[in-house]
Amino acid sequence: MIAQSSIDQVFDTARVEEVIGDFVNLKKAGSNFKGLSPFSDERTPSFMVSPVKQIWKDFSTGKGGNVVAFLMEHEHFTYPEAIKYLAKKYNIDIEETEQSNEQKEAANERESLYLVSEFANTYFQNILHKTDQGKSIGLSYFKERGFTDETIKKFDLGYSLDEWQAFTDEALKKGYNIDYLEKTGLTIVKPEKHFDRFKGRVMFPIKSMSGRVLGFGGRILINDKKAAKYLNSPESDIYHKSKVLYGIYNAKQSIAKEDNCFLVEGYTDVIQFHQTGIKNVVSSSGTALTSEQIRLINRLTKNITVLFDGDAAGIRASLRGIDLILEQGMNVKVCSFPEGEDPDSFAKQNTLEELSIYLKDNAQDFIQFKASVLFEDTKGDPIKKAETVRDIVNSISKIPDQIKKEIYIQECARIMDISEEVLFSTLAQINKKEVQEENKQFKKQQKAFEVVQRKEPVEKVNVQYLLERKIIEILLLYGNRTEDFEDLVLKENDNGELILEPVIQQAKVFEKVFLDLQDDEMEFSNSQFKTLYYTIIDRLNQQDDFDLKVFVNTLDQETSGAITTILMEDEKHALADWNRVDIYPKHKEDSVAQLTSETILSLRCFLIDQKVIGFQQETLKNKTVVNKDILEEVKDYSGLKMLLSRKLNRVL
Repeated sequence: MIAQSSIDQVFDTARVEEVIGDFVNLKKAGSNFKGLSPFSDERTPSFMVSPVKQIWKDFSTGKGGNVVAFLMEHEHFTYPEAIKYLAKKYNIDIEETEQSNEQKEAANERESLYLVSEFANTYFQNILHKTDQGKSIGLSYFKERGFTDETIKKFDLGYSLDEWQAFTDEALKKGYNIDYLEKTGLTIVKPEKHFDRFKGRVMFPIKSMSGRVLGFGGRILINDKKAAKYLNSPESDIYHKSKVLYGIYNAKQSIAKEDNCFLVEGYTDVIQFHQTGIKNVVSSSGTALTSEQIRLINRLTKNITVLFDGDAAGIRASLRGIDLILEQGMNVKVCSFPEGEDPDSFAKQNTLEELSIYLKDNAQDFIQFKASVLFEDTKGDPIKKAETVRDIVNSISKIPDQIKKEIYIQECARIMDISEEVLFSTLAQINKKEVQEENKQFKKQQKAFEVVQRKEPVEKVNVQYLLERKIIEILLLYGNRTEDFEDLVLKENDNGELILEPVIQQAKVFEKVFLDLQDDEMEFSNSQFKTLYYTIIDRLNQQDDFDLKVFVNTLDQETSGAITTILMEDEKHALADWNRVDIYPKHKEDSVAQLTSETILSLRCFLIDQKVIGFQQETLKNKTVVNKDILEEVKDYSGLKMLLSRKLNRVL
């Protein structure tokens, strides 16, 4: 258990925009920040972060909450794990009781897989630094690669003893379950025995964006034709190789800061670049680049520079990944190294300044690079040249932005010495085929649903729900503010008619809301809003220094999520750049008293309507009897509604 004082300190210190900024590239949008949703595949920002309220909202999925809720959603942390992550980020010492072996076994499966992986990471590092075999074999290898002690520690590099079950035996001794050792792939379990998967290998932990160990890559150090040079952890509930990039944890801040990501192939490429001083670099860990990996980068930057070895065959094999990057609407540059060099060796032989200059001078636009690579095989062969042109145009067709498409077509025409008209015609043919294929798929899907297809009724707007939610929002944002309210006192004039006489009264917003609702005996129809209303009123009544951030953090996750949805709903307009088109939305803060009064008046008008409808239905049930009292009440309510509507400047 983590002490409440430690939890309070974490919440007081953590900044939601800083924490989320480690995972999502956020841009200023008024007083808020916006970015691409990390929970869905999108190209237009629908993710909003409010530094003032210390909450976030993802309008594409409906998710939202405080800083801990984000980590629980994005990183699948438990509540204690999220608190520990924030404590580590902000250098906060937390008080907690140590987990026993029984507690470790009682943890749910996903948490147990993480616990096992973290234990393995610590174990392999200890073996590397504290055993004779680790020092003489593992540490010597890393030193030969040119890695410093600081770099080895920063990337948590380790070593697995060249013994059949040294790691497994130690893990079992420490109380870790053999089932979880098998599910993480650290131990291979056979009916008659079990043994270590990474026996005799140097270890590269593969981490999530938040630094959690998901799996491992292991390199063998002896010449064994039967064994793979590199071995990765198998797929598990926490490790999906198509969704992970090696080095993303160490690189994320530099990627956002530099607004560019260098993409390499291997573990040592990443580490050597990082040690040289270029830290915005990640690797696909020897696997073919995937859309999920590209989207991971897309959260931090729109720009990718793909770095290839000097091997021509390897370059051609890797060109497929460029099309995937283009499909995600990203900007791609490509840079290759001299024959026989790779990012690791080149970074090792050059200073930071030399490496930076080389990358800047040799990074080419993807068209220039693709043309230069493929054009070598087309000399004197018009058919091959035509195939190369079509290949490049096919890549251009993947770009979602029409303006970029046209610019790239013009560039391709210049490089390949061919008319733009021909290239645009080719592009149109490719697009037509894609559209036809999409239409075929769409028609198949439609046909499958024809039998059950029916028109759904349009859902009615729940006016009372919206007004009740608005009252909760007003209380949360402005409850403790003192405002001048223009109250309307109902009086009879000399002719006996009801009139509303304006009177200016100063009061706190929550007092105004509470007294008005109490006077009219208005109750919330939504049970969640009703509970929230009394909780907020009670807190505002007791605390002069009501802190919205602290209040949200004391609530359970479901209630906290509901409040986030309420508070962030009106922030949607900030996702669009209205100022750019000379539209300046009015800020609610400018007219809190008016907003409060109008909301309460609107709710009163709505409830009056409901009363009148109830009276009408009662009259219809008893057609033979005309109840004069009912008619009199309908007349009074209608008169009151007319007076309220005048105050609201509405026409009945």
